[in-house]
Amino acid sequence: MRWLPVGRTTEMHVLRWWRKMFRPPLFAVVFGTVLASLPAAAQPHTALFGEVDGIVKTLSEITGWQVRRKVPSEIVTRESFRKSIEDHTKGRSAEKEIHAEELALKLFGLVPQDFSLARETVDLLDEQAAAYYDYKKKRLFILDSTPAGSEQRMALVHELAHALADQQHPLGKYLDKGKPDSDESTAREAVMEGQATWLTWAYEEKLAGRKAEPSEDVLAPQDTDAPSDGSFPVLNAAPLYVRESLLFPYDSGARFQDAVYHRLGAKAFNEVFERGPASTQQVLHAGDYFDHKEPKAPELPKLAVELGAQARDYRALIGGAVGEFDHEILLQQYTDRDTARAAAMQWRGGEFRVFEHKKESAPVLLYASEWDSPEAARTFFSLYERVLQKKWKTMRVASRTATEITGTGDNGKFTVRIVGSGVQSIEGFK
Repeated sequence: MRWLPVGRTTEMHVLRWWRKMFRPPLFAVVFGTVLASLPAAAQPHTALFGEVDGIVKTLSEITGWQVRRKVPSEIVTRESFRKSIEDHTKGRSAEKEIHAEELALKLFGLVPQDFSLARETVDLLDEQAAAYYDYKKKRLFILDSTPAGSEQRMALVHELAHALADQQHPLGKYLDKGKPDSDESTAREAVMEGQATWLTWAYEEKLAGRKAEPSEDVLAPQDTDAPSDGSFPVLNAAPLYVRESLLFPYDSGARFQDAVYHRLGAKAFNEVFERGPASTQQVLHAGDYFDHKEPKAPELPKLAVELGAQARDYRALIGGAVGEFDHEILLQQYTDRDTARAAAMQWRGGEFRVFEHKKESAPVLLYASEWDSPEAARTFFSLYERVLQKKWKTMRVASRTATEITGTGDNGKFTVRIVGSGVQSIEGFK
């Protein structure tokens, strides 16, 4: 599941508040065609862009990759950047896609009911953006509002790491191998962003005369609670799932790259592109990547079975995978971090589909997950009831057995059941 409802032709660098290495350090997020036609600022930063060839040469030395062509670089204005994002959220096609993504997030309880995905996307990226690489145009852009000095240079290094990777393994083709709303797609984004983050830190170490790889300290998991100093108000106020989704590709992705690097050496830079991870589980647990632990695709409840003739009144709106990462954040939001992590590690697969009534504004959520064992399924079954209790204002249980709960919630009736080592749920039917 992904919270940004846009296509992907660019990679964007945004300010990050929680790493000690840079002040503030930088990270990147995949974004879409929204940025493809931004006008450049009138005055190029000649001194900054004069560093491009040297940075690319150093990245080439670290990776062993050949520099195949120069990387054009430009400055883009903050105003045109925001306007392009706003324009991308308008129009029937964009609004339809945003509606579907937003509805799915709300049905799972990952964002509040008054959450606006379009507004959040514009405001968050406007607050955080520093630079991006357009892998269709093969050009790098830095926003004119990015503070000069170390912040601009680190943004430049990160984007040039993407540009160099794109010359070896075309990023557009790599990302397109993962379905848009699949867990695999999120994992592939983590490869791209994590590798660029890893290389940015490695570049700094090499320039300091040390071994060209990140230190254990900078790769160690950090407390990801939002900062309280008011420096990033939009990020502070963002729902947990939005914040964590933004951080995951760069944080967990960098640790994944590090694990593959220490296993394979320089071959790791190609390996993660030639054999991308199949799931966020493989990113979170590199051993599962090496062991080729593939996710399962659990069978969803049948709408016709649950609703009978009424099923004809509904149309499919959106669907996709629900990965280990998604489950961990969902459970963390409604239980606690340790409980969520322990349960999510038993994940084996997850799918969802949202249907919407053809005439009424009445959505139905179908969801299924698969777990390592029947015992793990029972654990999640119990935890998911706690999710339902907390995501709805009102929950009434009509019947309960060891393997099934039925009742009503804010959106209508629900049924959650254990099926072998899986859990199925249908929510919102009348």
